[in-house]
Amino acid sequence: MKRSSLAERRKLRALFIILLGAMFGLFGLNAALAHAVAEGDKGYIQEITGVNIIPFVYLGAKHMVTGYDHILFLFGVIFFLYRLKHIAIYVSLFAIGHSTTMLLGVYFSVGINSYIIDAIIGLSVVYKALDNMGAFQRWLGFQPNTKAATLIFGLFHGFGLSTKILEYNISPDGLVPNLLAFNVGVEIGQLTALAMILIAMGFWRRTNSFWRHAYAANTVMLTAGFVLIGYQLTGFFISQA
Repeated sequence: MKRSSLAERRKLRALFIILLGAMFGLFGLNAALAHAVAEGDKGYIQEITGVNIIPFVYLGAKHMVTGYDHILFLFGVIFFLYRLKHIAIYVSLFAIGHSTTMLLGVYFSVGINSYIIDAIIGLSVVYKALDNMGAFQRWLGFQPNTKAATLIFGLFHGFGLSTKILEYNISPDGLVPNLLAFNVGVEIGQLTALAMILIAMGFWRRTNSFWRHAYAANTVMLTAGFVLIGYQLTGFFISQA
């Protein structure tokens, strides 16, 4: 039993190191790209006009599935949620938040500096990790409203989405249908990412290691959030120089 337990701890330690290294590498790549929109997608969107439902559904799904900042926050939100009813409530609050600001932000051309909004999204990851670690109860003596926090940070995530869409310089012809299609794609991408997270979490929760390493997992997420904030703020100050 001792050998088995020691081997399990070593495997999990190695997994966390690999995960942390992958996150640092991913954030480093993001910093190098400096918010660049994929040239193929950008060029295609700038050339087309009118209603184009399928392309915008695809772009919305692609952005959410490859949006590691959104996925990290979603991972933190459902980390300690077991019932599908509770998961549905929190995911719906997040969806309402980011859908509202995404649609209104693009429609009224409300753009926020992409470095700043992505730093705030990184802050949402830090917040959720600290929340899962019980930090606020120890520091403040009470538990902040998790539903309100999910909705509020969802609003900021939506501005992150609208900022990316505005970078496409999409045609005003067919804007509303295309925006709705993009939002549908975002929800499809979110449900796809959520399904993968729940499958992985389901297997992990069946093992004895879940509760032993839940704190460590959130520490990794906390570190990733701080790294994201640091990269985005560095990018912001460099862009202002």
